[in-house]
Amino acid sequence: MDLTCFKALSFDVYGTLIDWESGIWNALQPLLSTGSREIGREEALKAYGEIETAQEAETPSLHYVTLLSVVHARLARHWGLTVHSDLHERFGASVPDWPAFPDSAEALAYLKQHYHLVVLSNVDRKSFEASNRKLGISFDAVYTAEDIGSYKPDPKNFHFLFSPLQQDLGVQKSELLHVAQSLYHDHAPAVQMDLTSVWIDRRFGKAGQGATKILDNPPKVAGHFRSLSEFAAAHRAAIG
Repeated sequence: MDLTCFKALSFDVYGTLIDWESGIWNALQPLLSTGSREIGREEALKAYGEIETAQEAETPSLHYVTLLSVVHARLARHWGLTVHSDLHERFGASVPDWPAFPDSAEALAYLKQHYHLVVLSNVDRKSFEASNRKLGISFDAVYTAEDIGSYKPDPKNFHFLFSPLQQDLGVQKSELLHVAQSLYHDHAPAVQMDLTSVWIDRRFGKAGQGATKILDNPPKVAGHFRSLSEFAAAHRAAIG
């Protein structure tokens, strides 16, 4: 794959640029502390991923902050825990506290010199704006689930990209490279619509599925990198 032939990069944010698994795990601590049974990080993330995926499919137009609150309530029932509703709302508002990966800001600053940078994220605009302060980048376009009315992996979210990118930035689909961590949310639908994508494998070397559904037949991606800094380094090498 020639990284120099693309004009724009579209990014998944949570899991790729923002360490959502650490953010989720940290935000779950008040709930988990109420139980008598110890629930480990991987068990908690797996349950979260399964419930969030189901909730997004059931209520695709639900605002992400509210959706997270509902997911938290479902997790409490799943684990047999009883807590005040304020705790659900607190979890729903936790996205601004989720940390960025250490390499995200620097790698994005480099990539911004060579590409248009676009966001395609399963959150709401207010939550993304808070996260973006950690990234320190002015993206050329931002498309969220709040704008689109559905959540990835719905193909609708990817179709939403193409027309405005062509009209506003002069970027054709063949000139767009999708950069993401989740094979389920991002790479599978991208492959279905012939959108080239590279995998930022933030869970490289870790056992388990984390907060993302594992696919029986993983999609074929154009490139595989363990971090965003590794992806940026590949571009540096490509341009000599």
